[in-house]
Amino acid sequence: MKVTSADIVISAVRPAQYPEGDLPEFALAGRSNVGKSSFINKMLNRKALARTSSKPGKTQTLNFFLINESFYFVDVPGYGYAKVSKKEREAWGKMIETYITSREPLKAVVLLVDLRHPPTVDDQTMYHFLKHYNIPCIIIATKADKIPKSKWQKHVKITKETLELHEEDHFVMFSSETGEGKDKAWGILQSYMS
Repeated sequence: MKVTSADIVISAVRPAQYPEGDLPEFALAGRSNVGKSSFINKMLNRKALARTSSKPGKTQTLNFFLINESFYFVDVPGYGYAKVSKKEREAWGKMIETYITSREPLKAVVLLVDLRHPPTVDDQTMYHFLKHYNIPCIIIATKADKIPKSKWQKHVKITKETLELHEEDHFVMFSSETGEGKDKAWGILQSYMS
């Protein structure tokens, strides 16, 4: 995929603010420090389109990135670490749930997990939530470069088993440092666009 244009076009908190039209959308979900912004920047060949932060929990809205004028990445608030009140967390949860369960152009959810550690309870909850609503899911296991190659298969097995990954769901080992998995991820995303 050659990315010729990528812009953040809207930050939404409710359906009335979502972009109009029916371009395909891919939601990006994951724990606050899993590397979502780094994933977006690597996939789009941008240094800082999505702001990476040492303070997890920066994303508090649904951020729609229009790519090549033909589809969207939708960055949703990270779960887990954000130092926010329970009330705020519940509001985010509702916002994400509303978007994921009712958005027609949504083609799949890209669920990012950290390959170095077994998926958290939050990761498992998110995955099972997507399965409950029959939403196609692409698992991106980030930070692959932080693990010796000889141990990749072990970590992949733990990740898949912990999530109870369904066979129809895609799994990609990814590194925003080396670009590992980038072409494979694009290939999967494109298969949902046709």
